[in-house]
Amino acid sequence: MDPRRRIPRTDDLLRLEAVSTARARLSDQVIRGVIAEAQQAARDGEIDPEDVSGFVTAALDGTSVTSLTPVINATGVVIHTNIGRAPLSPAATTALVDAAGYVDVEMDLATGLRSGDRGAGAIRALVAACPGAEDALVVNNGAAALLLATTALAEGGEVIISRGELIEIGAGFRLPELIETADVRLREVGATNRTHIADYERVIGATTGAILKVHPSNYRIEGFTAEATVPQLRQVADAHNLALVVDLGSGLLVHDEALPAEPDVSAQLAAGADVVIASGDKLLGGPQAGILLGRREVIARVKKHPLARAVRIDKLRLAALEATLTGGDTPVRQALHADAGELKGRAEALAARVGGTVVPHDGRVGGGGAPGVPLPGWAVSLPESLAQHLRTGDPVVLPRVHQGACLVDLRCVPADLDDTVAEAILRVQGA
Repeated sequence: MDPRRRIPRTDDLLRLEAVSTARARLSDQVIRGVIAEAQQAARDGEIDPEDVSGFVTAALDGTSVTSLTPVINATGVVIHTNIGRAPLSPAATTALVDAAGYVDVEMDLATGLRSGDRGAGAIRALVAACPGAEDALVVNNGAAALLLATTALAEGGEVIISRGELIEIGAGFRLPELIETADVRLREVGATNRTHIADYERVIGATTGAILKVHPSNYRIEGFTAEATVPQLRQVADAHNLALVVDLGSGLLVHDEALPAEPDVSAQLAAGADVVIASGDKLLGGPQAGILLGRREVIARVKKHPLARAVRIDKLRLAALEATLTGGDTPVRQALHADAGELKGRAEALAARVGGTVVPHDGRVGGGGAPGVPLPGWAVSLPESLAQHLRTGDPVVLPRVHQGACLVDLRCVPADLDDTVAEAILRVQGA
């Protein structure tokens, strides 16, 4: 008798207790896909027909509703783009979950009518947290904010930018190419290493709409250099009735003593910028968002542009952003200001359990913020061969591989997960 005739029928497998339990969290499509996979494995001789039911039960139990895997960040890089940049604070996480259902995002509950105050809570929180900002707008991400600002303020005309600020960020993404997808032309001035205020003045014409200054946050130019300052550009903008846009990217609203050279939004507004652009999921420590802060009349122009609708942010991230600003301390700020002595003590306790050597290890801001600025700390140095096993284990622990060693840095690891990290290391050591 052909053994394939013993493969359970789909109807019989759908009556399994494991299937009934799985229906509470998995779609019918996913369940039937698991069943079909098990039946095909039996047809191909990879499993016995009698094992199909057990295969289905085990597969359903291990099937997640998302392909994203939680990661414990033991790299020492605070804003790590590859693993989602800023982790949300407890307050932001709670707000995001609460907003997952029905919320009054565009309704006035007192009248029962549609409201025009979408995101008003997040806007108020941003203005309160950023001295000098008269109004704000939040869109999908930093790139969308830059595209919207340059389009709204210089549509059909030119935007002047220094050649030293034509930056490329991760994955080959170039800001000039983004801006020029709209009806805006970039006018490059100066040289890569030196741009003077006269370079801007020389090219201003009837079609010039705005001046754009971009903070080169993911690299540094040193040596024989010069750049026009925001106050200097403000004078030129006023003389020719132009908008002055500053793209910071990193998301620092006010000065942070841990990053003394990193420019902040408040300082750029005080220096004369009409609108400053920042990301929500970097130094601010919130969800992905493109934040525009600035003068009331300029933000109003940006809000009225039709593109603003296309790049608007969703209710979940509006809720998380507001809670990031009004709730308690963020994990990003805690990691940036982690005490080196405490980090050493935690590293020593970890090494006492798993072995290895405690070594000095400077953390990094990451995400294009404060390039080259060290965050003094410590790490446990282990054999490099453990790194891959930690990355593919359960839970996933992501260490840094450097100079032939697997470095476990606890800067970005909540202290209550130290035991989890230790157990993960012990598990892979015994594998």
